[in-house]
Amino acid sequence: MDELEEIRRRKMLEYQKRMQEEQALQQQRLQAELQIRAILRRILEPDAFERIERVKMVKPELYAAAVQQLIALYQAGRLMKKLDDATLKAFLARLSGPKRETKIRILDKG
Repeated sequence: MDELEEIRRRKMLEYQKRMQEEQALQQQRLQAELQIRAILRRILEPDAFERIERVKMVKPELYAAAVQQLIALYQAGRLMKKLDDATLKAFLARLSGPKRETKIRILDKG
């Protein structure tokens, strides 16, 4: 019976350690996200910040690419003033590439 208790105790310790590591990782992610948001608030006008937050929900990969480039520009000192919504919109359009136009044709069989 002692062997079984020892196995249970080890399993419980492993589980607790895994949970602590996961919690620490979540805390790091949250901290990184807060830092990104703070930088974005510094470099974007409020309406542009709202737009980038909406992009985050709809197109996470575009958000990630945009944030990466915006922060790089900020850190390099290449942003002289806060970006407004129109400028951010143009920036996002360049990042997402050309839009494909969808055409629907209805063929009459008669």
